[in-house]
Amino acid sequence: MPRGHHDIGGTTRDAGPIDRTEHQLEDWEILADAVNQALGARGIKRTDELRRAREEMDSELYRSLSYYERWGASMENILIEKKILTREEVDRKVAEFEKKWGEP
Repeated sequence: MPRGHHDIGGTTRDAGPIDRTEHQLEDWEILADAVNQALGARGIKRTDELRRAREEMDSELYRSLSYYERWGASMENILIEKKILTREEVDRKVAEFEKKWGEP
């Protein structure tokens, strides 16, 4: 079975050792976790769906995103797949946020 882009352990793509030091999460990372937990508690998404969404992500996009950014992108795709949100609704809301607060 070929490795997916997310499976980099022991390869030349290896990201190096895992930083195990304690660090403060950003507010948006805490929010991403809360949204993930809420979607799970409401039965809207399952853990295996989140994993599948990350594993199916475009390779370059996957490598360019941080851990919680991958979660956010995966949750977004799941909500769109399930027709809870549309891509247009997401894009419109992102544009509103960028107009109000600037690009991230």
